Amino acid sequence: MNDIYDIIIIGGGPGGIGSAIEAKALGLEKILLLEKSDNHSDTIRKFYKENKRVDKDWQGQIVEIEGNVPFSDGTKESTLDFFDDLIKSHKMDAFFNCEVDKITKNEGLFNVRSSKGDFVGKSIVIAIGRMGKPNKPAYKIPAKIRSRVNFNLDKCSEGENILIVGGGDSATEYAVELGKSNSVTLNYRREKINRPNPTNIALIERAFKDATVTPKLGVDIDSLEDADGLVQVNYKDGTTQIYDRVIYAIGGTTPVDFLKSANLALDAQGEPIIKENLESSVEGIYIAGDIAFKSGGSIAIALNHGYRIVKDIMAK
Repeated sequence: MNDIYDIIIIGGGPGGIGSAIEAKALGLEKILLLEKSDNHSDTIRKFYKENKRVDKDWQGQIVEIEGNVPFSDGTKESTLDFFDDLIKSHKMDAFFNCEVDKITKNEGLFNVRSSKGDFVGKSIVIAIGRMGKPNKPAYKIPAKIRSRVNFNLDKCSEGENILIVGGGDSATEYAVELGKSNSVTLNYRREKINRPNPTNIALIERAFKDATVTPKLGVDIDSLEDADGLVQVNYKDGTTQIYDRVIYAIGGTTPVDFLKSANLALDAQGEPIIKENLESSVEGIYIAGDIAFKSGGSIAIALNHGYRIVKDIMAK
């Protein structure tokens, strides 16, 4: 009990980094950041294509930075460098490859059980995001083609014939980007793409019109098969097509079991119930980043979450 942290932050994405930087800037002394992957910003590393543009005002959402993190437009690489510099310059305790599996509260303090031991803190910020656990299709993916079936852009290369499955922001962004250097088909079970934000809808409609992306809409996939090392997709309308690669962009899931283990109240959809100050149903546990809002994420908004959370902690 000698090391009691003022704040323990679980998750090293923008929401977690923002919370840590604001905690340091606003005067909290003992700060701990825990991240289950081997580096910060794992979602950006895995789900953003090289040189992808990263905007502060993501998809037209005008966001004024409220705190002490001077985030601005850049690329995937410059954004990662920016967060690297922030973490190094603020000299906080951080553990990577550190997965948290349980949070318990006892006499006003929180015990955080992790793969690198137990830690005790006065306040907790959960900023673990959604995309760390992507949704997967109900049908089986044959073992022989698993290396050609992805849930991010990690293994894509130019010149491939790619099928992207999904109808949201990630799916349309992947399709438009990959369509510049690949033969791309976008499959969505509904006949119209209307889930993404207006900017992405306009971009994907333009890509359909320009034939840089081929639409395969209004039909679901029945199964996948191995076709001499390539992926044969069998659609429910009876058609089949062979692709070099299939990318599923069908969203991520809120880590329900983890949130339940911390006794957080969830709504009917399994989302954490969050107060206006971003505090959960458990006093002292806050939610930042992707799981704090159901629509598409924004780095700037996630950073602002960190500022608001720390301000609230300091005010108590």
